[in-house]
Formats: sequence, structure tokens, C-alpha cells
Amino acid sequence: MCGIFAYLNFHVEKDRRYILEVLFNGLRRLEYRGYDSAGISIDSSCGSLSSGNIPPPLVFRQEGNIDSLVKSVYNEVSVLDLNLEQSFSTHAGIAHTRWATHGEPSRRNSHPQTSDLGNEFLVVHNGVITNYEVLKETLLRHGFIFESDTDTEVIPKLAKFIFDNSKEEGDKSVTFSQVVIEVMRHLEGAYALIFKSRHYPNELVACKRGSPLVLGVKELTDESRATSFKEVKFLTSNGQPKELFLSSDPNALVEHTKKVLMVEDGEVVHLKDGSASIFKFDNTKSKSGGTLTRPASVERALSVLEMEVEQINKGKYEHYMQKEIHEQPESLTTTMRGRLLRGGSCKAKGVLLGGLKDYLKKIRRSRRIVFIGCGTSYNAALAARPIVEELSGIHVTMEIASDLLDRQGPIYREDTAVFVSQSGETADTLQALEYALENDALCVGITNTVGSAIARNTHCGVHINAGCEIGVASTKAYTSQIVVMAMLALAIGDDTISSRARREAIIDGLYDLPSKVKEVLKLDQEMKDLAQLLINEQSLLVFGRGYNYATALEGALKVKEVALMHSEGILAGEMKHGPLALVDEHLPIVVIATRDGCFSKQQSVIQQLHARKGRLIVMCTKGDAACVSVGGSCRVMEVPRVEDCLQPVINVVPFQLLAYHLTVLRGYNVDQPRNLAKSVTTH
Repeated sequence: MCGIFAYLNFHVEKDRRYILEVLFNGLRRLEYRGYDSAGISIDSSCGSLSSGNIPPPLVFRQEGNIDSLVKSVYNEVSVLDLNLEQSFSTHAGIAHTRWATHGEPSRRNSHPQTSDLGNEFLVVHNGVITNYEVLKETLLRHGFIFESDTDTEVIPKLAKFIFDNSKEEGDKSVTFSQVVIEVMRHLEGAYALIFKSRHYPNELVACKRGSPLVLGVKELTDESRATSFKEVKFLTSNGQPKELFLSSDPNALVEHTKKVLMVEDGEVVHLKDGSASIFKFDNTKSKSGGTLTRPASVERALSVLEMEVEQINKGKYEHYMQKEIHEQPESLTTTMRGRLLRGGSCKAKGVLLGGLKDYLKKIRRSRRIVFIGCGTSYNAALAARPIVEELSGIHVTMEIASDLLDRQGPIYREDTAVFVSQSGETADTLQALEYALENDALCVGITNTVGSAIARNTHCGVHINAGCEIGVASTKAYTSQIVVMAMLALAIGDDTISSRARREAIIDGLYDLPSKVKEVLKLDQEMKDLAQLLINEQSLLVFGRGYNYATALEGALKVKEVALMHSEGILAGEMKHGPLALVDEHLPIVVIATRDGCFSKQQSVIQQLHARKGRLIVMCTKGDAACVSVGGSCRVMEVPRVEDCLQPVINVVPFQLLAYHLTVLRGYNVDQPRNLAKSVTTH
């Protein structure tokens, strides 16, 4: 749940100020992953390896967000009288932005964590080391002194312990990657790590298990113009000037290069002398004859990022969340592009999901379809469950990933398990995927991130293609997930003649959906006015049922996670089984009563809440205000009507706008809500 970043310039003259700004900007791109503290490490000067005159790296750490770190670093630079214009032909720097898991946000708990006062080994870490207490006890017995409360601190100290032992045993030629591989042998848990060491100047080593990590390569030509770069298809060791980057997310790389490599679990990346060597960690191989193992390197091809810098900028909007809410007509269009078949005189309308076509027959034969996700992704799957059941005729069950793991719930080889995750790296969902694979279920991934762990490790899947989502509160990914799962239902049920008219009506509705979302976005000012009325409220209830039970959950989730207001989504059918006791003239209650099979039941709910003097806000279909507002006593928001299974896409948008405006009016940070981070890569 943290962000790690590194920048290594090889035979490319860069001054200290430029290096600092690259590291700071990298952290800004990753700040959505954590923002309670941050830190960086750079070289103090250009020491000589041959003379052994290698000064310790400088470490700067600060509690608070990236701007706090930047201010602190430049203050310390002034105090240390560091020359910001000093040029480095080759230099390696690392950086980290933190979301606290072990130890409160503070300087001493910030990264980089160090091995000792001399900063012999430094580490930035994303993930959790589950056996750190055992390692810490061992290192304490060997005289190491711990200064932080983090699980990470054992890693650089373990690296120093291994390095010192190797030297004592006579292994004078131990490489940086060998030290890191031996460290990995002792670690349990999920992690992505970047190591820097004064013993290996101008080198970096990175490794991962479970947490995301991307390598970016920008190689210069041998032409005189330093701004000219050539296309790189494979990692090279030709000594050419180049810039190398490591990051938790491609977002932080796209402004520098589009040539990337998604580091896979168990891989170790060693950046040295302008080359990037990749080794595969093998836990079965250990020390041989007192020396550390030297694994063979593997060759990996670079891929090209399908992303533009404009996608990760705010543009004309004040916040990422605001931008991403208003991007939904375009993101939905992109999600459906090339996947809807209009049909014609001879051909029926349909959908084409290339990532699933070879597995559709097997899915149709499934005993169950099990949707597995967390948070917003779970809600999206819940919204799609009714249409998947209706068109497939297969029983669909819902599982929150962490609960499935806690219960060790049954997953059968005849099941199709569908894993839904925006990032494709959600820790609980990934662990549930491993569990399903162990039980031989067919595993389908639905994710927004090409090359993510879920995309790589499932048998098949669909990318939602919603575009880069940076705001911590998911908006456009949620609506794109619902659309993808509706298309999944259409694809599974495509062989059923009896549901052809229903499928074609849904496909027509999908074509119209972006324009309908554009229409509902016109409620922006109305939602701002409503937010003004609710600004001082402490609680909000949202009642929904059928397709819109998920909308109630997601709407309440948006309000609670960014506006920091207690809000609860409730299944309207359960109203009389407890929640009705909360109703009075003060508590604001939203009832979702758009036209679908549950409309008459929601009218009854409105009547009952009104009879108890409930303070009602009703969402209804355009033209239905008179049907839902009892004696004109309710505040009504009208939304356009679409096919019932697509209505959740429309109905969630006013909640997104309401949550956004409530947060701004309350003076909170929309894009960085308290205690949260976007990509939950820890359990």
C-alpha cells in the first residue's frame, strides 16, 4: 500500500537538483498509494570506488505528504550546504511514499530504512513482511540496534548481516544481487523492494513477491543530441547512455519513457553499468561451499505503455476524482469499443470478448459462477449478479475476498471464479485467486491494469479499459466494471434463443449508455446544492433493492470514504428488520426508486418512511417525481431511464457527485482521504 520509485542515470549528466525533482515527481505520481510520510536517498558526492572513498548516501525522511518532504529536503540541503548544481554522470536514487502498516507515521518509521548509521544498505518497501519479528530477534542477538517500529527495518539489516558474513568467509566478489537473493530467502510475506548500498555505488537491485513493480528504460543514441532516444525492444548491456526507472506503477514512468517491463514474482532486477540483468529467485538453491549462489540471468522483452501523459494530469479539473467522474462517458465508450456487434439483416447483435472466447463453453458448463472482490469491485459484481444469473441460468454467488479466505469457503473444480479488481494487485483478491487455483476452478480476471498480477495469473479475462484512475475513491472503474460484467452475461447467454430479445435490448442500451451518463452529469450543480444542505450532518442512510442494492452500498461507500460522513447502504427489504428504528425527522435518507421490477416495492418503502416523518431524498426516473414524492414532501432527483441491468451505472453518478461536493465543502482532501490508499496490496 506504499509507493516505491527509483531513478538511475548512466553516463547521462544530471545535476543534483534534477535528480531530486525526478524523485519528487515520481512520488507525486504514486502519492495515491500512501501519503502519511515519505523519504528519499541520494548520493552525497561522487566518491571513488578504486580508492575506497565512498561516502555514505544521504537519507531524507519526513512525516506528511510529498510537499512536506520537498520542503524538508531543500531546508536540509541548505543546512548541509549541498551544491544542487553538482553534476553526476552516473547516479542512483531511491524514493518512497508511505501508508503506515507497522508503526505510526513519523520520520523514524519512514523509508528508506537503513542497516546502520553509515547507511551501508538502504531499502524502500511496499508490502508486509510477516516473519519480521523472528528475523528481528535473530538480528538483535547479533548486535543490531533497531530504531523504527516497522517490519521493513529487518531487511537492510539482514542485507548487511549477509554481506558482512560473506566477506568474513572469504567471498570477496559477492555481488549486490547475490546479497539480495539471500535476503529474499529469509523473507515471508508480500513485498516489492529496491535496495541501494554504499558498497555498490551506482547500482540498484529490486525484487518482488506479490506487490507490483515496473522497470522503465530510456536509452540514448550515440548521436550528439542528448535529447534523442532510440527504440528499445530488449534490455541491453551495450554501455550506451541511458536512464533507468523502477516504480510501483507505470503512471510514474510515462512522462519519462513508454518502454517498460513488468517485473514478475520471484524476479530480481540488478541495474549496473547501464544494464538491467534479471535473475529468477529459486528458494531451493542455497549457499554452496560458503559462497552465495549465482543464478543465471533470464532475457525479458520490453513492452510499450498504452498511456499518455495527459491521462495522468488533472487538465481543467481541480481534483482527480472530479476529472474521473466527468470522464465516464468517454471511459465507458472505450470499455465497449470493438466489443459490441451491431448485427444486421443476417447477423444477430452480440458481444465479442476476445479474452474469453476460448473459455465460454467451459463457463457455460459451470456448476456456479463465484464473483470475488473487495470494496467497490465487490459492489460492481453485486450490481451485475442479477443479469449474469438471468442470461446464463447459472447460480451466482458473491464472496468478499478476505471472508472467503477466513472461512476457507468451498471452491470446486466445476466453478468459474471471477476476480474483480481495478488495480489487479489487491492483496486479498490475489490470495483468493491462489486459493481458487489450488482448487482447480476456472479463474477469470476483470481488471483495469494490463500486466497486473490478476491479469497474468488467471486463465482468461477482460480488461475494462477505463483508463488511468488516480483518485483513491474509484468512480469510472466502477461503472466500467459493471458494463464489462453485463457484457460477460451477454457472452455467456449468447447461445440461448429464448433470451435473444432481452440481449438485443441490453446491447442497444449499452450503445446509448455514454450519452445517458453525459445527461446525468448535468445534475452536478443540483448535487452541490444538496451537499450544502447535508454539510453538517453526521449520518446518511441509502436504501436500494434489486439491481440498486449495489448502488446503495457504493453510494454510501463513496460518501464515507471521502466526505468522512457515516453512511450506510441498506437493502430496502430489510428496512423493517432493524433500520426503521433509526428513522426520524432529522436523519437524511436516500431511497433509490428508479423504474425496474422493484419500483412498486420502493414506493411502499417511501410511504412507510414518510409515515415515520423520515427526511427523504428520492432518486427516481425522469417523469416519476409525482409518483414518489408523497404530497410533495420529498426532495427528488430525476435520472434518465435505461435498461434495468444498466441503471446502476446511471444511478451511481449522482452519489459520486454528492460525495465529491460534500468533501470539498467540508474542507477535506478529495483525492487523498484519511487513512486510505488506492491500491490495497497488504492484508
